[in-house]
Order: sequence, then structure tokens, then C-alpha cells
Amino acid sequence: MLCVRSCNKADWLVKKMLKYKCLVLDHDDTVVQTERYIGFPYFKDFLAEIRPGTNLTFRQYVEDCNNMVFADVCRLRWNMTDEEQAREYQGWKAYYRDNPHPIFPGIEQVIARQKAAGGLVCVASLSREEDILRDYNTHFGIVPDAIYDYELPADKRKPSSWPLQDLMERFHLKPEEILVVDDMKLGWMMASGAGVDIAYAAWSKAEFPDLTAEMRGLCRYSFDIVEQFLHFLFKE
Repeated sequence: MLCVRSCNKADWLVKKMLKYKCLVLDHDDTVVQTERYIGFPYFKDFLAEIRPGTNLTFRQYVEDCNNMVFADVCRLRWNMTDEEQAREYQGWKAYYRDNPHPIFPGIEQVIARQKAAGGLVCVASLSREEDILRDYNTHFGIVPDAIYDYELPADKRKPSSWPLQDLMERFHLKPEEILVVDDMKLGWMMASGAGVDIAYAAWSKAEFPDLTAEMRGLCRYSFDIVEQFLHFLFKE
């Protein structure tokens, strides 16, 4: 019993030293590089099939995904029918599963350090839980402490603040003990609705600095490279 009490006290002391007890990471283009390696090449090929002659550029794809929920990109930008959207989604799932997509260098150190210090690493993403779990197992060898994914009901997935409210209840956290890390405005909407700090993952938009101005203005923190973020968290 004494050992249990001592270990619990040690855990508490370690967690107290953390800048944030809980990191809530977006997945696509915050942790893994999917816009360039998955989303864009697949969507460009799919559009060529259903809208012959379409010339989609990477910049247009990035801009659309930053400004709209992807379902609205399909529906409003490309006038897709429900059947076309269903086909796109099924094809994207297979493409994601079967094609490599690297992590952003250094993010593995952030996750490892946070976990080693006794902190929580959670995911709030519009990716699927199956894909998130596979990527975390492949690259980090861990299971996130909680996952809030695309297949939640629409009123409970990002940009809803429900994932953060649920985290606070489940893990007895205060808003100031959580940091959301995201590359898109939907993450800011989720965080601001719950009174939680957000860091902009500017490392994912290095080639589009003009697109980052709004996010830099909205978010409390912004980091151009993962190394800056690592230093911020752990004061190396």
C-alpha cells in the first residue's frame, strides 16, 4: 500500500511538471502527411474519373480543405451526388490503407516525451479510428488515450466541442490543462468553444505561408517546425 501511495505521488509530481497534461492532436496533416500523399493524389484521380478534364491543383485542394468541411468540398465545389460522395469515401478508405504516408519528422518525439512524463495523448480528427490506430501502432507503438474520429455522430465530431468536454469529464481535466494541436480552422472552432488553448501546426503548411495568416491570428500558439513545438512543451 505504501508503494502504491508513493508511486501515485510520483506520477502526480511528474504530471504537474508538464506544460499541458493532455495533448489533443489532429491526425491528418498535423501528425501524418496525408494531404500530399493521400488526399490530393486520390481525389485528383477520382475527379478525373467522374469529371473528365478537371485540372485540380494541390494549392486549390489545400485551400478548399482549409475553408470547408470535406463533404462540402465534394457537394458545393464539385456538385457531387450522394452516390458519388459514397464512392469517393469508399475509395479513399482503401487508398489510405494501401498507400504510405510519412509522419512529420519530430512528432514522434513529442508523443514519446508526453507519454514518458505521464501525460495524455488524445486524438480529435476527421480521420477514421481504424486508420489512426494503425498509424499510431506503426509509427509510435502506442494506443492514444482517447480517439474522437470521423465516424462519431455529426454533432459530436470536430468542430463540435463535445470531444473536449468528454475528455474533461473522463480524465478530470480543466480547460487550462489541455492543448489542441491542429492545422485547420475546425480545430480552432472546437478548442475555442471549450475554452481550451490551441497551437497551430504551421509545419504542415510551410509551402503556403500566405494561407497561414488567419490561423496564426486565431491560435494562441503557432509553430513553424515540430522542433519548436517540442522545445515549447519540454523547455529543452
